[in-house]
Amino acid sequence: MTNALFVVSEEGYWGEECIEPLVTLEEAGVEITVATPSGSPPVVDEQSVDPDTVGEEIAERVQEYDANDERLANPEPVATVTADDYDIVVFPGGHGTMWDVNTDQHARQLLADAVAGEEGFALVVCHAVGLLGFTHTAEGEYLVRGRQVTGFPNEWEDGIIDDHHVMDNGRKLPYLVEDEVIAAGGQWDAELDSDTSVTVDGDLLTARGPESSSAAAERLLEAVGLEHTA
Repeated sequence: MTNALFVVSEEGYWGEECIEPLVTLEEAGVEITVATPSGSPPVVDEQSVDPDTVGEEIAERVQEYDANDERLANPEPVATVTADDYDIVVFPGGHGTMWDVNTDQHARQLLADAVAGEEGFALVVCHAVGLLGFTHTAEGEYLVRGRQVTGFPNEWEDGIIDDHHVMDNGRKLPYLVEDEVIAAGGQWDAELDSDTSVTVDGDLLTARGPESSSAAAERLLEAVGLEHTA
């Protein structure tokens, strides 16, 4: 059976970016494990369950899984899992990833190992794409160097942060995803003229944001040779 590891933020994951791929993979028969940086349950970004922001259907779907899914309630610490045990490693986004997952040593190693060999795939979504700005290969090169990627663009942050990169909730973004990925050598294109943006570069898949979550999950199933059966 194909299995997948979801590495989810304790600082605020974006609901749709986690639950949409999780449900799609589950419906295709993929066995799923969840991990967080410390092993504590992930925390959903409140905006991502606000019906006025994401719509009632998505809000209800995310709230149901966040409240009742045993895998989310009992995650593994990222330091105790290894990419070799999984066919797929998924990194859902959300601003919260910028304070925990993206700079976590063990999360970086999971991503590097997931795409190191001839087998295995990684899907990195939205703000979690910032992880690529901190991840190196075994040879010391940036993993993203020369790879085609998409992710949450600077242009979209303009309406979220002020001139000092501070959000409305008072938290300051420590970096911008697009800047870090480009600085690490990534070939960035967030396809701002498209409704969705999913980029496949070999065993690395990246997605721009919530609206691309479903398409990203479907592309991931194609990559591993599975069909969405629901």
